[in-house]
Amino acid sequence: MNNVSDIRKYFINELKAENFVTDKTGQKTIEMIGASFLANQPSIFGEPNQQYIDAEINWYNSKSTNINDIYQGAKKPPEAWQYSANEHGEINSNYGFLIYDDKFHSQYWNALDELLLNLDTRRATMIYTRPSIWSEYNENKKNDFICTNAVTYYIRGGKMHCVVQMRSNDVVYGYKNDYAWQKHVLECFTNDYNRSFAEKTWDADYRRDMEIGDIIWQVQNLHVYERHFDLVV
Repeated sequence: MNNVSDIRKYFINELKAENFVTDKTGQKTIEMIGASFLANQPSIFGEPNQQYIDAEINWYNSKSTNINDIYQGAKKPPEAWQYSANEHGEINSNYGFLIYDDKFHSQYWNALDELLLNLDTRRATMIYTRPSIWSEYNENKKNDFICTNAVTYYIRGGKMHCVVQMRSNDVVYGYKNDYAWQKHVLECFTNDYNRSFAEKTWDADYRRDMEIGDIIWQVQNLHVYERHFDLVV
């Protein structure tokens, strides 16, 4: 299986070969369509911004859909979020809201219950996007078509693994922040499984405590924008 180092080499080689896609604004982009790799590093290019990552995870966990709550009013939210939000700061893509809230069927807890009942299941899925996104992504002048499609959790070999499936992912900023969120959720999910396991009496030894496993990253369109070409080294 490809890993982050392989993905990094691909984009370096594509930049050297000047294999670009040019969008309607004239901006060049390097793309990988149908990417699939082991997410074994927290960054493909550049260093993660831990201060921002912590703020975003806290905001996701709060389930607020207003970007002005990312920094609690201490400073403006990142430009990418400002671009996605309506004039009031509302967006669709608070990932904690999408997997935890009753409005979206408490998917986190449903997936956990599914694995507790059947640890061989293939149904422990949290669906982030929805068909109605076609009418919701631009309502009230938003521009937020949810990037993550779904994440599915598997228990194999005494470990809790997950497969992240994305519609679109920016290599430089998007991957780092999305990876941090998915790693956070995988850790919480594994811990909640183990805690739930400890509170029940199971009839099989193989339902032991699970270790945190791998994150498999699958993206329909993984890309680097021209403004970030200097980071592709």
